[in-house]
Amino acid sequence: MPILNGKLETADFDKIIFKNEAVQLHKDIIERVQISFDFLKEFSENKIIYGVNTGFGPMAQYKIKDEERIQLQYNLIRSHASGTGNPIPAQHVRAAMLARLNTLSLGNSGVHPSVIKLMSALLNKNIIPLIYEHGGVGASGDLVQLAHLALVLIGEGEVFYKGERKKTEDVFKIENLEPIKVELREGLALMNGTSVMTGIGVVNVLYTRRIMDWMIKASSAINEIVKAYDDHLSFELNQTKRHDGQRKIAKMMRTHLKDSSLTRKREHHLYNGNKDEDVFVEKVQEYYSLRCVPQILGPVLDTLDSVESILIEEVNSANDNPIVDVEKRNVYHGGNFHGDYVSLEMDKLKIVVAKMTMLSERQLNYLLNSKLNDILPPFVNLGKLGLNFGMQGVQFTATSTTAESQMLSNPMYVHSIPNNNDNQDIVSMGTNAALITKKVIENAFEVVAIELITIVQAIEYLKVQDQVSSETKKMYDQIRAIVPVFKEDVVMYPYVNSVKEFLMDITE
Repeated sequence: MPILNGKLETADFDKIIFKNEAVQLHKDIIERVQISFDFLKEFSENKIIYGVNTGFGPMAQYKIKDEERIQLQYNLIRSHASGTGNPIPAQHVRAAMLARLNTLSLGNSGVHPSVIKLMSALLNKNIIPLIYEHGGVGASGDLVQLAHLALVLIGEGEVFYKGERKKTEDVFKIENLEPIKVELREGLALMNGTSVMTGIGVVNVLYTRRIMDWMIKASSAINEIVKAYDDHLSFELNQTKRHDGQRKIAKMMRTHLKDSSLTRKREHHLYNGNKDEDVFVEKVQEYYSLRCVPQILGPVLDTLDSVESILIEEVNSANDNPIVDVEKRNVYHGGNFHGDYVSLEMDKLKIVVAKMTMLSERQLNYLLNSKLNDILPPFVNLGKLGLNFGMQGVQFTATSTTAESQMLSNPMYVHSIPNNNDNQDIVSMGTNAALITKKVIENAFEVVAIELITIVQAIEYLKVQDQVSSETKKMYDQIRAIVPVFKEDVVMYPYVNSVKEFLMDITE
């Protein structure tokens, strides 16, 4: 059981969000939060503290009467719960909740301890606040999305509970839960932060690692079934390039192919002095989508590692405003809620995922075009050419989906639009960036699903099930368990969707 103590790792998100392990609060957390709350309550008695006894944003110039301070927090939450569009999926909302719970547990926010207790209870009971995709500009944090979370914490709004959308108050009655105690700045502290974009971002990282694993399997298998020479994956060649990502990808592919009887050694065929023909029938080198995989996926892996590191730094940071410093006995006003770090990293991630998708689409095209591969029928059609169509129909889907990802990979980071009476005059659009990256990742799984179905059909046609590597055979068996061998034309969309779901299953 992961113990929350202000230091989360990606593995903790995996355990809690995908493996449904419970969150356990470290024994020091409630005390730390209580001390922070008590200090802020005392410190703010004769001082002007933003969001405690002032209005918000450009309305901060208005002092709030003591008897209206609690109502101020409720007003903030209710007025900003204004999201629209599609609900954010449960696993991404839970990741956002975990990220928010972690940063509030640092003791830099001055919230009442009831916030920490209720948020952990919601996570452990799998009660999912209704949060919409549209609304956040990612500058004063994920204000709108986090307002929907805060709305649930005060016992209002809606949640998803046991597969149904229900009123929060009804679910709280069922589970015997009490709303948080609003006293100082619980509304502002919950809403001022980068936790939604960051939570979604961590889920994006976990899924990107998953799709990269499948891309390595697919890339290895396609090299194998076309009997490619293996020196482009060699330690010696890839070691001459100093990038860790390239070296790691090449090593993973060598490991995948270690017991294959199909890949060839160049010295056995082209270095043996037996080639007298002027025009070689067999390819001297493979197309780039087969030969340059380490050089293409290498920067993807390096970028993914960098993105993950920065996101975890954000998860473990205080990212609201103002910041309470109990040790220095002070409250500091600034902009830790600004989401530029996350926005930029999400743009980087969606670019490299789009490039992975493009690689998959090109590998697919290589298999489908008999004039390129010279060993397979057009569209890997196992039926009667002309009468049957094989994988022809699903190529359109792969091409269309890849094109969408290429368009979506344009950056959000530079699309700042001033708002909030120009108080927020430059914003991050980090939540948009994270959600668009989520879409690009989902697209990648669709294209790779189509490629993998095609690979196993190709293996079927070539009858090399007993010659491929053990890793490729395992992958072949997994896909074959979902998609039967087909010669006659079949309706493809259920199979593509089922393979996509299998590829995305992180819970295994």
